[in-house]
Amino acid sequence: MSDSSPDERDHPSRLLRLTMALVGVFAFIQVYSVQSILPQLQHDLNASIVQIGNSVGVTVLAVALMSPFVGMLSDAFGRKWLIVGSVFALALPTALIPLVQTVHGLLVLRFLQGLAVPGVSVVAIAYIGEEFRGAAMIRVVTLYVTGSVLGGFSGRFILGHLTEYMPWRAAFGVMAVLNLVGAFVVWRGLPASRRFVANARFTSGLATLRLLVCNPYLQAACALGFTVLFALIGLFTFVNLHLAAAPYHFSPGQLANIFAVYLLGVVVTPLAGRIIPRIGVRRTILSALVLSALGVLLTLLQPSWVIVIALAIAACGVFIIQSAVMSFIAYRITEGRSLASGLYYSAYYCGGFTGAWVCGLAYTWGAWPGTVLALALAQALGWLIAWRFIPGPPKAG
Repeated sequence: MSDSSPDERDHPSRLLRLTMALVGVFAFIQVYSVQSILPQLQHDLNASIVQIGNSVGVTVLAVALMSPFVGMLSDAFGRKWLIVGSVFALALPTALIPLVQTVHGLLVLRFLQGLAVPGVSVVAIAYIGEEFRGAAMIRVVTLYVTGSVLGGFSGRFILGHLTEYMPWRAAFGVMAVLNLVGAFVVWRGLPASRRFVANARFTSGLATLRLLVCNPYLQAACALGFTVLFALIGLFTFVNLHLAAAPYHFSPGQLANIFAVYLLGVVVTPLAGRIIPRIGVRRTILSALVLSALGVLLTLLQPSWVIVIALAIAACGVFIIQSAVMSFIAYRITEGRSLASGLYYSAYYCGGFTGAWVCGLAYTWGAWPGTVLALALAQALGWLIAWRFIPGPPKAG
């Protein structure tokens, strides 16, 4: 595909918007896919609750560890090649998962999957921040987040339903093929960067790192992101064990259907792109955190249909928060955008790993009510961070 016209900085074409959404899809289609089959994996691999929870946690830990380095690499050498190569790299450990015989082997390959994700997630935000401006930038960010939401849902949904018709080992082979197809689609559809300026000097990169680490806006975004993914990973990992147990006894396909609530993000996230410029990032985040916490608390009610609605409410709040925080970073950080995205994602995914580990202990200690307590405390901390450290006007956009 040829480079897009300068006018696309303000008015991106439909094809470009679709491509950015697909970048999000293929970045996250593997990250959370195992959640819908956790009870089956726990049984077949003879794993403990904490070990099987870490099959999600180690992936996001790898993302956290790799994100800052990918940011520096991308700032030095470019955007598109790293995005395409990372989508392709995701297919390799996925194709090896069918060979695992122990939970430890699964954890190693899930960690390797996570190492590839920042090459898409971190670099895509830097790409958007450079190639678009104003309201168009916010709309493209929300489309990318929408794609990420759809990718997260698709991985869980596809893998869960595939295991209804074939062994989970064969299902992972299908998942690997999907990422290979995704690499080709992104390579063909994503324009080369037009406004990227390479910064290959290591000392300059270190200077930028020091400035970003001391930037109060990025510090606030990172702290908030930590609590956001803590709650999301904890909620959608251990609710599967809750619903697979008595009195619900959900099958892998039924657990996969639960993640249809993620489809609400496809609707909610673009709407957030219109709301954020109007009411501001701070007010958006505070309101969305209250909404998400309400959903978490409602999962304590017993009817399964109420739990599904509660999960939908909690997820919608998280999708809005993520759009607002990413827009906040793209708007407030003007230098070292890729490294800034890397630092944010490092904190964000450290929160996800911590959430998987802490909520695994909470579930072992107090079953689902214990898990909800841990989630509610994390969200209360997030609200306090946003209220105290996210500035009000000027609004993003």
